[in-house]
Amino acid sequence: MEAVLQFSPFLLAGLRVTIALSILSVMVAVALGLLGAWAKLSGSRRARRIAELYTTLVRGVPDLVLMLLLYFGGQMALNRIGAATGLWGYVELDAFTAGFLAIGFIFGSYMTETFRGALLAIPRGQIEAGIAVGMGRLTLFRRIIWPQLVRYALPSFTNIWLSLMKTTALVSVMGLEDLVYNGYAAGKTAHQPFTFMFVVLVTYLILTSISDMGLRWLDRRYSSHLHQA
Repeated sequence: MEAVLQFSPFLLAGLRVTIALSILSVMVAVALGLLGAWAKLSGSRRARRIAELYTTLVRGVPDLVLMLLLYFGGQMALNRIGAATGLWGYVELDAFTAGFLAIGFIFGSYMTETFRGALLAIPRGQIEAGIAVGMGRLTLFRRIIWPQLVRYALPSFTNIWLSLMKTTALVSVMGLEDLVYNGYAAGKTAHQPFTFMFVVLVTYLILTSISDMGLRWLDRRYSSHLHQA
């Protein structure tokens, strides 16, 4: 444990990167998920096809392969667009930015199905009643759609968030100094790889446990709110 205490600032720095990566990734995933759900339920055939292609592609390719493709391919695409248009010069994506964009892109496909299912679960009659009494789109969304969307999506959202948080460990292969990367480096330096990987394991277990408890509490809160309504 003396070696762990000695490298604790190094491990904490990696932990902060992991938490920031998780939060930014889920924000991107939620945005893409809402957009994808809207596309799948829209009247536009083109939008539905694009959303279907997106979810099919992500579900059929390993996460690590997609992350590496987006990391290297995304940078190449940006530089080619910049060179062709003259809007910007050479762009180099750092591992952190590429990591959260890639993870957000991957889990946005799962969020798409989550939000699509949640939207379909909302009784159509309630939406029609809101329109009938003169609610605008924003009021309708805030008063009727959003509370029920959160309620129906939360169980699946919880599972996706826990999987996303664990998937952030993959960014260590791109050289990002997250919890896994720093834990491995510290273990190698101290000649105690098992000890440091065990510390990383426990840290992830604590993070996922806290997240699970928080989201379950939120689920109970929204459930009671809907029952009271």
